[in-house]
Amino acid sequence: MPSRAPNILFILSDQQRWDTVGCYGAPIVEGLTPNLDRMAASGVRFQNTFTCQPVCGPARSCLQSGVYATQTGCITNNIALPLNQVTIAKLLGAAGYETGYIGKWHLASDKEHRHDTGPIPPERRGGYRDHWLASDLLEFTSHGYEGYMHDGEGRRNDFEGYRVDCMTNFVLDYLRGYATRRAGRPFLLFTSFIEPHHQNDLNRYIGPIGSKQRFAKFNVPGDLRGTSPEPGRRCDWPQQMPDYLGCCSSLDQNLGRILGQLDILGLAQETLVIYTSDHGSHFCTRNAEYKRSAHDASIRVPLIARGPGFRGGAVIEDLVSLIDLPASVLAASGQSVPASFRGRPLQALVDGSAKDWPKEVFVQVSEDHTARAIRTHRWKYSVWVPRDKTGSAGDRSQYWEQYLYDLQADPHERVNLVGEPGLAAVRSGLADVLKRRMAHAGEPEPIILPA
Repeated sequence: MPSRAPNILFILSDQQRWDTVGCYGAPIVEGLTPNLDRMAASGVRFQNTFTCQPVCGPARSCLQSGVYATQTGCITNNIALPLNQVTIAKLLGAAGYETGYIGKWHLASDKEHRHDTGPIPPERRGGYRDHWLASDLLEFTSHGYEGYMHDGEGRRNDFEGYRVDCMTNFVLDYLRGYATRRAGRPFLLFTSFIEPHHQNDLNRYIGPIGSKQRFAKFNVPGDLRGTSPEPGRRCDWPQQMPDYLGCCSSLDQNLGRILGQLDILGLAQETLVIYTSDHGSHFCTRNAEYKRSAHDASIRVPLIARGPGFRGGAVIEDLVSLIDLPASVLAASGQSVPASFRGRPLQALVDGSAKDWPKEVFVQVSEDHTARAIRTHRWKYSVWVPRDKTGSAGDRSQYWEQYLYDLQADPHERVNLVGEPGLAAVRSGLADVLKRRMAHAGEPEPIILPA
């Protein structure tokens, strides 16, 4: 392994909208994320980043494997990552990296093997061998101010205090231990926070104490302005937003702690830090819960990287996907990217060597319903299989057009143009692109019928 191979610290939040981060230009609250903003100023900000699957488990399977959820089989929550799946941890571990994981995993349990609240056996950890402190469903083993996870030996580790602070304490412990060992191996540490995800059993967000008062005033995002949940839906966003923002503020404060610790330990220059989220949140305004739709509020996420290969305050406007991050991690480590990976290294956009970068991102949606979508700079085009026709999971041979948005004229996706006769040629062209992207993800080419 080349001596210049960097450490890689991957920080994943859960259900964080892109517009919670100030440097993206339309913050819900000004000054909410000073540490992310500073990280972007010295690193690289990817202005248009999208998840490839707006559901927790499926998105995480993509981040670990470099392939789409339909290829791992993790098309819904509660489907375990296949034991033989190629992952970034297995590849970097084989290349000499120390591999560690802290936080929410969500890829160990299925119908036959339940590890929701118990220790996760080594073979179900996706190749993370050297350090492990995790819970498969952290929302089941913790609340905002207390909880537990299990370590690599299966021992329960309880914590008390605000959850983001406690998770960060575990990260800082790892970094200090690594600096003490100085074994000569770089590390891959994947840190998976659960905030700002809602607390499932309480049906609400839990920000730090005082969030309701501190963030009572906020800029209402355009997609939420004038909306309210339909009867029977569980989230009232005007009341929930302050705690959601409190979660995001805490994440930023704790990112500052992590970056500060890297400085103190002398690891900052040799460590690539990547910050992103698995999906966003539309606050129950598009369906009966928070995500599982191809609207930007659900699929657009922040992505900021700082460290070797990602410096100088650049802003990348190209459309990128979470599916590109595993390839980027491999490229950062100096390893070749497997042909099976569906994404491309983001380093090529940073250094200007990218050729024929896709003009669209591809999104698979599952669980609530089955849908496929593409997002270009101008258009959002989605097709679906309604739940009452053939169910919600698996490949489908026949889809119906669901929505078409002109993002230049309608950036908040309020006017569905899918039935406009004058846009038939636009829909046809987008359908052709969508079919090609489905084939690239290993899916059969479908029949697409009018809405």
